[in-house]
Amino acid sequence: MKIAQNKVIVMHYAVSDNEDTLIDSSYDNKPLSIIHGKGYLIPGLEIALIDHIAGDKFEVSVTAEQAYGERFDEYVQTVPKDLFSGIDDLAMGSQLRATTDEGEQTVIVIDVQDEEITVDGNHPLAGIDLKFDVEILEVREATEDEIAHGHVHTEGGCGHVH
Repeated sequence: MKIAQNKVIVMHYAVSDNEDTLIDSSYDNKPLSIIHGKGYLIPGLEIALIDHIAGDKFEVSVTAEQAYGERFDEYVQTVPKDLFSGIDDLAMGSQLRATTDEGEQTVIVIDVQDEEITVDGNHPLAGIDLKFDVEILEVREATEDEIAHGHVHTEGGCGHVH
């Protein structure tokens, strides 16, 4: 069976940047199980999976534009530290939720000074071309419940009430 819209895919992957620095991998853990076409994967990888079958092993390069998007300098802002009163541990790397003109957004603290904090609203992988090493373990039809719920169910259901 070929990968297409609403097919369940069970796969292993490793993702690295252009300098071959490993970013993430499922090979030492459980494989990833997703319903194709539900937006769980970056667009470039989702497109690259189409028509592959169980047993396929392949590499794919995905441009930043088709991954986590371009990096925008204007998403980096320095703001007064007192805007974060009540948050005790404001360290570099902390992730916070911020209200923006476009709704709630995660920002990462990239600098902490006495009076100011600099946050970055870009995804940590924005602006980076990615390389994926993929192994397709299984492709099957998604059940009606899986399609309705939008995610893969394990044996015995999905473990929560909808």
